[in-house]
Amino acid sequence: MLKHISRILLGLTFVFSGFVKGIDPWGSAYKFTDYFNAFQMPWLTSLAFALGILLAAAEFFLGLAMVFNFFIRITSWFILAFMIFFTGLTFVLALTNPVTDCGCFGDALVITNWQTFYKNIVLLALAIFVFKQRNNFKSKNGPILSIAMTGMTLVVYFYLVAYSYNHLPIIDFSPYKVGVNIPDAMKIPEGAPKDIYENNLVYKNLKSGEEKEFTEANYPWQDTLNWKFVKMAEQKLIQKGYKPPIHDFRIETSEGEDIKDFFLYDEKGTFIVIAHNLQKSNKEGMAKMAALAVDAKRKGYNFIGLTATSPDSFEAFKNETGAQFDFFNTDEITLKTIVRSNPGLILVKKGTILAKYHFNDTPKSEELEDQIPR
Repeated sequence: MLKHISRILLGLTFVFSGFVKGIDPWGSAYKFTDYFNAFQMPWLTSLAFALGILLAAAEFFLGLAMVFNFFIRITSWFILAFMIFFTGLTFVLALTNPVTDCGCFGDALVITNWQTFYKNIVLLALAIFVFKQRNNFKSKNGPILSIAMTGMTLVVYFYLVAYSYNHLPIIDFSPYKVGVNIPDAMKIPEGAPKDIYENNLVYKNLKSGEEKEFTEANYPWQDTLNWKFVKMAEQKLIQKGYKPPIHDFRIETSEGEDIKDFFLYDEKGTFIVIAHNLQKSNKEGMAKMAALAVDAKRKGYNFIGLTATSPDSFEAFKNETGAQFDFFNTDEITLKTIVRSNPGLILVKKGTILAKYHFNDTPKSEELEDQIPR
């Protein structure tokens, strides 16, 4: 009985991890990119998308193998090797903390690097137990049923992955999901815990010349015969405070002025094109949005674009694509979080996100009025 509980728990964890990453292929690619940049390996970023898909699919398949008792004697080798590698890797990540969010469950469940390591310790123990019991797993209905169930589930999985790539993730785990009120999501509740920092001071020993770091509790401010103040050391975060779901949303002009309130509190409705990189945005998709903008603006709706691209290239891009609406700047990571499409489109009214669109699903001009509830 214990061996089956271990097998199923291990399998369900892998299925969940592979599923939430698989239906958000660009999110997985962005996380790989973060790691490559953090480890000074930018030449690998071109492989980020393929590796994201491969990792998610491998996790999902191994999870299914455990759940459906699919050739456990073989797959248990793979899942044990997988857990040994990633347990070691996450231990290094926990020590060095190059990226604060491991991304092991995508945006569905955000945990720290140390929490990831502890989670992997448990999974590694389960994998070792299943591996030792691998010769004792026998399917009562024979291998045919296991193969059929695994195969059918994989077909559905890859369909959902492809759909999420060509449209938007079928489940939106981001803080900018439809129905979220952006200003409300940026508020910090009264009495919420704040970040606590430790201020350290560097003093120089006048006799030995040695520089030493002290805390505010023990610095030798009275011992002027032996110690001399040199500088304030870098602050250290010792306790993390409350962080609102949305904390970095800005709409900046070329002069750096934040004008988000003008659009977020608009009562008629604002269409916002999201293109984190104008040069890499889909030109056909942008042309569809440019056509929609003409009718939207004629009917009195705000229609703007947000990008991380330099304002110097705005006019050239607008002339190239026919996108005759104003572009403003927003942080690239924020834009990638808002919508997994370049370009993408969101509709905001009174601060609330009413709709999100992949460029393949841009509404036609005649559908404009249907998009905004009265």
